[in-house]
Amino acid sequence: MPMTRDKHQNPFRDAHEDVERASGVPDTPQTRAASYRLAFADPDFLCREELRPVRLQLELLKPELGLSEYGVDSTIVLFGGARIPRPEEQGAARTATLADLSHFYTEARTFARLMTERSAKNGHREDVIVTGGGPGVMEAGNRGAADAGGVSIGLSIVLPHEQTPNAYVTPDLCFNFHYFGIRKMHFLMRARAVACFPGGFGTLDELFETLTLIQTGRMERIPLLLFGEAFWRKIIDWEALADAGTIAPADLDLFKFVETAEDAVRLIDTWEGAGTKRGQIPAR
Repeated sequence: MPMTRDKHQNPFRDAHEDVERASGVPDTPQTRAASYRLAFADPDFLCREELRPVRLQLELLKPELGLSEYGVDSTIVLFGGARIPRPEEQGAARTATLADLSHFYTEARTFARLMTERSAKNGHREDVIVTGGGPGVMEAGNRGAADAGGVSIGLSIVLPHEQTPNAYVTPDLCFNFHYFGIRKMHFLMRARAVACFPGGFGTLDELFETLTLIQTGRMERIPLLLFGEAFWRKIIDWEALADAGTIAPADLDLFKFVETAEDAVRLIDTWEGAGTKRGQIPAR
């Protein structure tokens, strides 16, 4: 909704006024020409190849302003697979492994509920749940926040086969992205902890970007919890990386394995420096 213009502070015409006025001019060959459109109200112009730097900036700025105006100061991030089924739908899972992983839907939902119940004590300004806004683990996170009567954030992205955001995201905190990189920055810019559940390429991308930022000192160390030790050890040989010397042995301490929501809450509370930091990265 456009903000009311205070003429004492800003004597210039509001941009919305000119958009409205420009749309009401007589229909002539000149006014129909693309060149006549206001630059900031011209989608064709904004989508030009040369305007990519502007689009990147807008995509960084819009969610930042929205979260700030809503009063969100810190978040708890949930990463995890879109294909993890609800427990009641595990029989329809495309693989037996996905069916076995369905209990992580319940753990994600419980974890989000527990953290949101605590967030209510500060008016849902701190430790607000944020997910990718889709199905599976993401839905479970937003649903758990709703179970607690709280708010939650969804950072969706336009994909070829992507569905609409899940029904549990707080509408005013549901953002949509074109750029993966900017979306991942928003996941971490306010993060006080990251909970990573089993998932696929997208989850691995998000996990390893977080690990890289922390390992290289580009981001403060925060609780980084991997739900499902058996899953993560099966797909990644963490010790082999340290044995090969491609990471330091100490890098294995950047994350902890957990199995239940209660385990995750306890580790967040006992993590070194708990309650004093959030994942500040340079773009912040």
